[in-house]
Amino acid sequence: MKKINKYINRVGLFVLSLLLLFGCNNFDDINTNPDDTTTVSASLLATNVILRFTKFAGKDGKSLIADNALPKYVGYANEGQMDQQYNKIGSSDFGAMTILPNINKMIEYSQGGVMEDSYRGVGAFAKAYTFYRLTMEMGDIPYMEAGLGADGVYKVKYDTQEQVLKGVLDDLKTADEYFAKGRTFDGDPTPYKGNPVKWRKAVNSFALKVLMSLSKKESIGGINVKSRFSEIVTAGNILDASTGYYGLDYSAKNKHPLSGTNDLFTSRTVMSSLLIDNLKALNDRRMFYFAEPAGAQIAAGKTEKDPEAYVGVDVSIEYAVMNAGHSNNLYSLLNKRYLQQDASEPLRVITFAEQQLVLAEAALKGWISGDAKSYYESGVKAALTDVMSQATAGFAHGMPITADYITGYFTGEAAFKATQAEQLNQIWMQRYILQFMQDAESTFFEYRRNQYPKFPINPATSLNENNKNGIPMRWLYPLAETNYNRENLKEALDRQYEGYDEINKLMWILK
Repeated sequence: MKKINKYINRVGLFVLSLLLLFGCNNFDDINTNPDDTTTVSASLLATNVILRFTKFAGKDGKSLIADNALPKYVGYANEGQMDQQYNKIGSSDFGAMTILPNINKMIEYSQGGVMEDSYRGVGAFAKAYTFYRLTMEMGDIPYMEAGLGADGVYKVKYDTQEQVLKGVLDDLKTADEYFAKGRTFDGDPTPYKGNPVKWRKAVNSFALKVLMSLSKKESIGGINVKSRFSEIVTAGNILDASTGYYGLDYSAKNKHPLSGTNDLFTSRTVMSSLLIDNLKALNDRRMFYFAEPAGAQIAAGKTEKDPEAYVGVDVSIEYAVMNAGHSNNLYSLLNKRYLQQDASEPLRVITFAEQQLVLAEAALKGWISGDAKSYYESGVKAALTDVMSQATAGFAHGMPITADYITGYFTGEAAFKATQAEQLNQIWMQRYILQFMQDAESTFFEYRRNQYPKFPINPATSLNENNKNGIPMRWLYPLAETNYNRENLKEALDRQYEGYDEINKLMWILK
């Protein structure tokens, strides 16, 4: 869910600090109704805070397609290529940090109320989630001094990635403690509807994901990664099959980003061979929910139920060749349900399915006790059940996922393998499939960590100028930081990347 904020990208953190200072002068007047209680004011702010870091952050459906092009889920054919499918990454931005004043106001308005602990939990989680995504994109970022414009801190220092991630883990622990004491709170737009028990489980599930992303490190800021992971699992306050996902439901009023976008862009989204071929190998019926059969295969006599009617494209081939293949109906396109349904599927930010796959990896690596095979199967069953529960059977091309199908899924390639290396690949592949049209940026983070699945790379078409044979490793810093916060940016670049802001540089978490 790549965050795009061109205005903030132009002005940089210096002007962002001014916006945070002066842009909130009338905050009380705008957000406080004198006839309402402070609890209601906190609830309105809570809605804003939660949506800021939970909903899809792109500006339109094209952004969602572009997000999915980077980790090689899809390609785009006709009317101009997407840079992401050919390994080009640009600048990120610090716009997400504007969530901080709202967090502070939400907590301020909740003080003394019965829901205060829950709102504090929301605030701690929102901050942790926001800064985790930013540091995973760029590396060292402002953290301790972010949002201190009201205190006169305009040119903020960059904290090391280790310091930021230590803060993220601390904030997640704080959120857990607040939700443990919390009451059901107002203003929650997620399916959890303010239930502090469910929020607590989601917070800890996300903490497990953060810790697994640190698998290359023994410790971080004095925290032993494996021990913290084990402590969370042992405490037991994590998602279970009945908790449901943390995220947002789409509807006629809050449509899926691709709904109604059957235009010259989204309708020409072609499925990658990386995704299609792996789904075929697993006899995975999610393929029928993700894709349309290739027109040329149907014309040749195959039916929509035939897996061989589904053909992906090597998204690294020359753009002209991809266009020609698309024009000749050689490739499977994105399933029409995404374009035609208001609520083709919800946005699932934190899921039981992914948590179980993370636990499977942890069990394999000896971080926790338990059977890796059981965790693996539990996670995959949950992922398949999530798809089965969607009101999209009419778009499954006659191959719906059923309870009997799920029971018999673990045969052939889907059966848990014999060696640890093969088992890890299976777990990582299932996490890859899980995030299709969901959280593609998270998939990219996982690829950086594991180099799996193997992304197609073609030096002849790659737009990665400094490494034609490689996938980029990070986003660049906001360009305006060069003008408004040059000294602190230079210090961060010298510390991490030999003074050079470049997409192939390895951040601390990857070393």
